[in-house]
Amino acid sequence: MKYKYQLILLGTLSENSKDIESLFFDKVSELKLPADAFIIIDERNFSSDYKQNQPAFCMYFGDNKGDFNSLDELDILIKDATPILPIFNNSFSAEIPKKLENYNGQKYGASKDNKIVNLALESFGKLRHTRKVFISYKREDSTSVAIQLYEALERNSFDVFLDTHSIKQGELFQEELWHRMTDCDVIVMLNTPHFMTSRWCKDELAEASAKQIGILQLIWPKHKIESISHICEPLELKRGDFRRCNYSSKNTSKLKNKVVEQIVQSVESLRARNLAARQDNLITEFTNIATKYGKSINLQPERYLTENLNNTKRRVFIPAVGMPQSIDCNYWDEQKMKIKGFKVDSLHLIYDDIRIREKWLNHLAWLNKSLPVKTIKKQEFDRWLKSN
Repeated sequence: MKYKYQLILLGTLSENSKDIESLFFDKVSELKLPADAFIIIDERNFSSDYKQNQPAFCMYFGDNKGDFNSLDELDILIKDATPILPIFNNSFSAEIPKKLENYNGQKYGASKDNKIVNLALESFGKLRHTRKVFISYKREDSTSVAIQLYEALERNSFDVFLDTHSIKQGELFQEELWHRMTDCDVIVMLNTPHFMTSRWCKDELAEASAKQIGILQLIWPKHKIESISHICEPLELKRGDFRRCNYSSKNTSKLKNKVVEQIVQSVESLRARNLAARQDNLITEFTNIATKYGKSINLQPERYLTENLNNTKRRVFIPAVGMPQSIDCNYWDEQKMKIKGFKVDSLHLIYDDIRIREKWLNHLAWLNKSLPVKTIKKQEFDRWLKSN
């Protein structure tokens, strides 16, 4: 492949860095991306393989003794404005070189592997930067646990939706709730004994199924798992997972810290699988409608679609999960020159518009009048493909 994504591993490498590299390629596989689109670069092959004009993300592993490696390579990356993530075990100031003191670091722990890998994939544009999570729960059962998870996920850089915290006064409550669910990466479902007795909770579950949003289902003690047809990761909670074994109070029940950490890690893990499934849904629907109109649409290894217009030009369609934004259009406009082997005639983001608020759809329609990268909503696939 002409262009590769460069994952750069520098500093004091150990089993930790090997584990992260292995997990990185596991995630690449979950996203259904070609492994050969990525290259691992370290101190040994940096001078021969690093390309300044290709996307890169560096993980710098600190040293407990302050014996810093790869400083010359760091100077090059800093000059090139490459994203660098300093990773330390105990003390940032003692383990990370001074030239990285202004970078936001990550304390290492086995539970943080998923987060570290996801940061690299986000930087490469393979996972969404927004990191949105929706908490679905029944207030009368689990308010205190919902708030506890809201705070824990926020501390881990997630944009969390909780109905009591995330909707402004004066907003149309249910319309905004569906809108926010549509744009999330993962739903954390607090499956308490009375969860399915609520019409709103059942509606949220049905919406998640219709949108194929991945669910982390937390099953309360003495309760059963709900059967969900699409991506669902169940986690059965025990009495001992709650502080003082108190799991039945809506106001005072709290999970133990180690269980909360496990839930945060599971949310990180579920994001990649869910993204690929939702992309598949858009790809399948768009391709089927295109075939109906005699168009030949091809899925490229990098997970975008192309249509040949002549020997040298193609139209490109990118499946966008959630709500497209102008920054997404900007990103793909910049990537256009890197799409190999042919000239791009036009570039389009395709997305599922169901439950997105009208004011946002109007905004996207307005952007289409000005930006070179256009958006096409799912409900207009048929009309657009027929007339174009």
